[in-house]
Amino acid sequence: MPKQAMLNDDEKKRIHHRLRRIIGQVEAIDRMVGEDVQCIEVVMQVSAATGALSKVARLILEDHLKHSLASASMSKSDAERQAILDELIDLIEKYSQT
Repeated sequence: MPKQAMLNDDEKKRIHHRLRRIIGQVEAIDRMVGEDVQCIEVVMQVSAATGALSKVARLILEDHLKHSLASASMSKSDAERQAILDELIDLIEKYSQT
């Protein structure tokens, strides 16, 4: 199965922006721990960062699903279509366990 470009430039820019924000959140959490901020406040920030990372994962997964399904639908090879679908099923199973 040929390797595909993951995201277009605009999508990459949006993902990078989200990741930079998440990095800032994680750095703030690190400071909070060092400053002995109340646990509940730290946990709330950890939850927010976790949610933000999950959103990034969903955006990337969505893009991959779109490209893979398009490739599968255009393929004339049953074996290639099945390989793409098997890979998607595996990916979804792994993602759903997180």
